[in-house]
Amino acid sequence: MAESTGWEPVPRSRTFELVLARIEEQILAGNLRVGDRLPPERELVEMLGVSRAAVREALRVLEAQGVLRSRVGTGPSSGSVIAAMPDEGLTQLLRLHIALANLPLDDVIEARATLERASARLAAGRVAEVDLEPMREPLTRMDEVGLPREAFNDYDTAFHVAIAEAGGNRLMADMTVAVRNAVRHTLLTAFNKIENWEKIAARLRAEHHRIYDAIEAGDAESAGNLVEAHVRGFHHDVVQTVLDRPDAPTSAR
Repeated sequence: MAESTGWEPVPRSRTFELVLARIEEQILAGNLRVGDRLPPERELVEMLGVSRAAVREALRVLEAQGVLRSRVGTGPSSGSVIAAMPDEGLTQLLRLHIALANLPLDDVIEARATLERASARLAAGRVAEVDLEPMREPLTRMDEVGLPREAFNDYDTAFHVAIAEAGGNRLMADMTVAVRNAVRHTLLTAFNKIENWEKIAARLRAEHHRIYDAIEAGDAESAGNLVEAHVRGFHHDVVQTVLDRPDAPTSAR
């Protein structure tokens, strides 16, 4: 169990949010690490000077975020344990933040273009040590004749996520997944409203293949330029046209 060093009482006038802050301080200071148990509820109540209800609420929030996991029982392995926060937890939080903050779509696209440019460059630089099959598979699927638009969108997402993961930067990959998932509904709305779908799909396929070819060739500069132009160009030339219609969404929701 983690030592009590550094635990300071929380002012009584504040809420469970300050209990969260105290636990976060312990994690950032290195006093709590993955696998460590939090002090029992009664000890946290005494050390922090708050009610048991405030402590329980804070623990519930941390469990929902994936920071803690509960082990039932009365032995030394029971209680609330610091968990290695799963990638899914981070991407879910980012996705919900993007959606609930009602961010302008232009801001989201700017972030996406910047992230994906960097990821493509990293992937090209690591081409000798990464498996390109996760990129090739969705490319092959998108080339299928008569593929439904929703399936095309899903394979499109898989392709871009595969690039981010090939880049080897876990945080950038998680952020790419979150941003892409946050705009999934908007992209699918655009796909379904496009009248000349086959022409647009052919353009997307060609751009995807050029991006893949640059990564496979280890050409980091071209890979970054191509993926950024692809993201910005599609949203400017296609998605924005749909969003300009009165019945279309205007934010990343």
